Amino acid sequence: MVKKLLVVDDNPDVIFSVRNGLEKFKKDYTIIGAESGKECLELLETNTPDLILLDIMMPELSGWKTFDLIKGNDSWKNIPIVFLTARTDNVAKNAGGFLGEDYIEKPFEIKDLKERIDKILSR
Repeated sequence: MVKKLLVVDDNPDVIFSVRNGLEKFKKDYTIIGAESGKECLELLETNTPDLILLDIMMPELSGWKTFDLIKGNDSWKNIPIVFLTARTDNVAKNAGGFLGEDYIEKPFEIKDLKERIDKILSR
């Protein structure tokens, strides 16, 4: 069954890389992109992804705030969230690993990303 992933990152190249990288393996995923936390929340009004890949460092609405708004909504609170970020300090690692289903640093290997996504979705 094809799974729907929402990739939220203010860098469109990251969305492109995730989409193209995962499509090389198989057609396991449909990738939806959002370039801001605000766009993510708007998309969630009409789309329910199986998993969200969420950047932390975004202008206006950070990944942390976007996470809080998603988890505070009864319709979205059970969507697994994986932080996919260039932020590598210990505070971000600890908080991201605790709050989200996983914490993945950029740059990432697409094979590792797929394995980690598959593991989360198989739970």
